Amino acid sequence: QSQLVESGGGLVQPGGSLRLSCAASGFTLGYYAIGWFRQAPGKEREGVSCISSRGRSIKYADSVKGRFTISRDNAKNTVYLQMNSLKPEDTASYYCAAVENPLCVLSPTYAMDYWGKGTLVTVSS
Repeated sequence: QSQLVESGGGLVQPGGSLRLSCAASGFTLGYYAIGWFRQAPGKEREGVSCISSRGRSIKYADSVKGRFTISRDNAKNTVYLQMNSLKPEDTASYYCAAVENPLCVLSPTYAMDYWGKGTLVTVSS
């Protein structure tokens, strides 16, 4: 069964860090561009960051630039999102999604091929 599984979420204080992982099984992640998206309660899903299939193109939402870093290890079939200097407004469920497209896709309405079930990030003191 082909799927994406996110991990690494949790409760962290403002200013803290977390690293999210997105692991693929049942398919080769290296052929896919990966996006990280988030959705806070009562808000629409938004794109956070994306990385092209070979890692040559990376995009970030303005709200996370300079604080979040996306990376991928195709040998491990995994993509990461390093989140530093976390703020309460980063609180949300974070989802990764894959599309068989070499280009980076940051739109949450794009027809992605796979979505994970999400991992919850809570930033609170």
